Amino acid sequence: MSEYRNSNIHLRPRFKMNFDDDQLNLIKKFKDNLEDGNCKYCSKIVDGHIVIDVPINENHFWSPQLNIEIEKVKEKTTIVKGLFGPKPQVWTLFMFFHFAVAVFFIGFSVMAYVQRTLKSDNFFALSMVFALPIVWIVMYFLGRIGKKRGHKQMDELYVFMMKTLYK
Repeated sequence: MSEYRNSNIHLRPRFKMNFDDDQLNLIKKFKDNLEDGNCKYCSKIVDGHIVIDVPINENHFWSPQLNIEIEKVKEKTTIVKGLFGPKPQVWTLFMFFHFAVAVFFIGFSVMAYVQRTLKSDNFFALSMVFALPIVWIVMYFLGRIGKKRGHKQMDELYVFMMKTLYK
């Protein structure tokens, strides 16, 4: 097995591993392990896509989710791709706020330009043009704090996945 990880600066860490095993066998390992009565993780399995969540009683706003894609390359060669990230609702909310900040930045930039061209008071629009990048940076660091808060659970999900794959 070989593993490839992207840089740690990403909010949603990714990894890729090559296995000399059959795709259906790896999926069966996950099904068997997740359906075991001792397994505490919630999951969904659809074809070669597996989503693993932390247990409901340990779940908080920043809890991570592990998305695994198992792809067949050849007869006995499989690639396992993984993505750690927040739940889709949290990710969508964060992306909405990033998009809103970008739209407001462009809008206030245009407003500041027009007000300056018309030689009227552009203090509010200009202050928003300088404040919105600060808001964006604060949102970035909130995401980093959330990632740090869910890091222990991310490690637990990773250990669970590795134990399942090598079962």
